[in-house]
Amino acid sequence: MGKYNSIRVIALGLIRDGDRLFLSEGYDSKKKKDFYRALGGGVEFLETSLTALKREFQEEVEADLTNIKYLDCIENIFEYKGKKGHEIIQLYRCDFVDKTFYERETVPFLEGKRKKVARWVEIEKFRSGELTLYPEGFLRYCETV
Repeated sequence: MGKYNSIRVIALGLIRDGDRLFLSEGYDSKKKKDFYRALGGGVEFLETSLTALKREFQEEVEADLTNIKYLDCIENIFEYKGKKGHEIIQLYRCDFVDKTFYERETVPFLEGKRKKVARWVEIEKFRSGELTLYPEGFLRYCETV
């Protein structure tokens, strides 16, 4: 989740297929809690958030995006592994160009040197509270997509 003691600008891609969302799995060892989050990452200096979104999906899951639509800017102040964080999220709605991504249950990827997994998760599991979706309030964007 990046650097602490600074505000980080990130771009996230919300991909929905029917009643499922394509999300990255995470785990907070301090809270001992699993969570899910949309894929994406940091916006680099002199890079637009749209360019960052496309780059991050290429780097992480080797996927091209289409039907990209800007949704909102979200300010996220959070705690992860016992440390405070602050993000400005540029949120986009998008789809995969390669339709085979919709058939894959999981997609392993690297985030830096860390092995991660992205997967399709039913929205109902977040509505019911069975699973946790970050940032807080993110579910409302999933309902209108």
